[in-house]
Amino acid sequence: MEGFIRPTASILPEHALVPQRNLISPAPNQFTHELTRPQPYYFGGFQASEQPDGFLAVGARVVLMGHDGGKLCRVVDARGLYVEVEYESLRRL
Repeated sequence: MEGFIRPTASILPEHALVPQRNLISPAPNQFTHELTRPQPYYFGGFQASEQPDGFLAVGARVVLMGHDGGKLCRVVDARGLYVEVEYESLRRL
């Protein structure tokens, strides 16, 4: 096609994929908590030297799936992303 430029195809690195164990399908449509501040999340638990796997925005609604009394808890967001975030960043709906 004249005047149409296609970008060069590239393959994303392995760490760009969401592990299957961190996806819940179908994603929830009712939520128990929302985030009170932007929050880094982790797929497999927080390590002090580890970079976060991503971030959830302030106001993101989640389902609290588990909390053992420690700093982190497990939540699921509206996309079905099952991750660990700081428990103190949650507010009950």
